[in-house]
Amino acid sequence: MNTSTPAKEILVTGIRATKDTIEVDFDDGRSVSRPIAWFPRLLHGTMKECNTWQLNGGGYGIHWPLLDEDLSAAGLLAGRRSGESAQSFQRWLKARREK
Repeated sequence: MNTSTPAKEILVTGIRATKDTIEVDFDDGRSVSRPIAWFPRLLHGTMKECNTWQLNGGGYGIHWPLLDEDLSAAGLLAGRRSGESAQSFQRWLKARREK
């Protein structure tokens, strides 16, 4: 009989964006820094847009409403880059320029 309990999910507690990186704090005390270039929507956002974020699911993810970008805590911890296709990003960029 297996009596182990599932691993606790690590939650985001804070974000800071600079022109080069996003720094993410987690509830277990870890902090990670990722190149902002890994996330094209953040790379093309203003500092205001990059620093306007909301936690999703109590910290399971992060949403940037002004950029329509979502990242998961698990993906950030694993070091995953944006999974958005080039075609999708180009549509978003074009719509952004037309505003």
